[in-house]
Amino acid sequence: MIEIDGAFGEGGGQIIRTSLSLSAITGEPVYIRNVRANRSKPGLLRQHLTALNAVAEICGGKTSGAELGSCEVTLTPGSIRAGKYDFAVGSAGSANLVLQTVLPVLQHADGPSEVTVHGGTHNSGSPPYPFLEECFFPALRMIGHDVESELVRYGFYPAGGGEIRIRIKGRADTTALNWVDRGDEMECSSEAIVSNIGNDVAKRELQTVAKELNLNFDESCRFNYPKAQGPGNALLGRVKSGGRTVMFVQFGERGVSAEQVGKRVAKQMKSFMASGAAVDHHLADQLLLPLALGKGGVFSTTRPSLHTTTNAEVISRFTGKTIRLEQEDNRTICEVG
Repeated sequence: MIEIDGAFGEGGGQIIRTSLSLSAITGEPVYIRNVRANRSKPGLLRQHLTALNAVAEICGGKTSGAELGSCEVTLTPGSIRAGKYDFAVGSAGSANLVLQTVLPVLQHADGPSEVTVHGGTHNSGSPPYPFLEECFFPALRMIGHDVESELVRYGFYPAGGGEIRIRIKGRADTTALNWVDRGDEMECSSEAIVSNIGNDVAKRELQTVAKELNLNFDESCRFNYPKAQGPGNALLGRVKSGGRTVMFVQFGERGVSAEQVGKRVAKQMKSFMASGAAVDHHLADQLLLPLALGKGGVFSTTRPSLHTTTNAEVISRFTGKTIRLEQEDNRTICEVG
């Protein structure tokens, strides 16, 4: 049994998600102690409990500590089974993070699967659905995985009520990734997603981004007014180059003006463009696991976060793969072998 200390590194939910995925894939039982020890509310939240139960169902595994607030959990995996699955977080907890936990497991099944997850689709503190659709899933397809996704319903915090569905073909013959160079031409755009709040918020956010980045408003800014159970606002910033999309997001919140939200997104986009990197640290974090489980690869990214370096350590514990991070000017070269 592999023992993981949930307090090391960033000490959050990524340790749980990666450990559960790799336990099911490798067949190695895992014991995680000090679950989310570095968070203000340690232990399993609904989205982590849902991920644990989902992985256990998919691999026919046995668990202990599978309850809200638990700071110690174990998973003894069985055999991964393709199929049609439906999971509900039961709150506005991130449906996207649950999907990211079960996706690599089902990519090692011997047949196609479909997974539907109900919960939050646009949450602060986790990648929103558009990040999966436009950034992460295209990267998976690039190395040979067959995955399709659908946003059935939007779900903002705190109301939730969102729904995401993905279809996975199953085990694939993957190739190595090489995303060191990003291309010379960069195209910037922004999208304001607003539900059940004043439409002027979206306009002010987009006007700010356009001003900060010197964009043509009509050509580069887009309004999106989806139906959702509760109020919500997310501002997306996209940088496209070399056939890839890098995405930045800020969520509207009480006490923060639309202009402040717009400036935050613009600042992130400027910083990324100045780095010379091909992907940002959020996508870098997500690429480590599929590359380690596949043929490896190399890519350039911005300065890695503690989230990324912690994830790299967990992956190495299970797989024995070496993940190297070397600084090169304003960017970092990540090699997974």
